[in-house]
Amino acid sequence: QVKLVESGGGLVQVGGSLRLACEASGFISGTKAMRWYRQAPGKERELVAAIIYDGGSTNYAESVKGRFTISRDNVKNTVYLQMNNLKPEDTAVYYCNGFVGYNTYWGQGTQVTVSS
Repeated sequence: QVKLVESGGGLVQVGGSLRLACEASGFISGTKAMRWYRQAPGKERELVAAIIYDGGSTNYAESVKGRFTISRDNVKNTVYLQMNNLKPEDTAVYYCNGFVGYNTYWGQGTQVTVSS
C-alpha cells in the first residue's frame, strides 16, 4: 500500500509563490512517475506537472510552463511543486498522484487560493 500526503497549500496574493509537497510512504520502490493534478470548482481535474523517475524528465501543462517546477527529493520520498507568479486561475485543490508498479494512488488534496 502507498500513502501520499500533500501539504503546503494556502491563501496567497496574485504574483505570490507557494511550494506544495507530497510525501510518499509505503511500498514505493516501484515508483514510475509522480504527478500533480488540480481541480477548480465546476471544472474537471487536470494534469499540471509530471516527473518521470526513469531519467527524471518533466512535463507541464501549457498554462503553468515557466511558472511551476516539479522536483523530487529521493531521501525524503517527497515530490514538490514550486509555484511562482500565481494567478487567480491557479485557484484549485491540488492533488498528488503516484504511479507505482501497476497502480495509481492519490493524495487527499491541498487547497490553493490565489486572491486578487
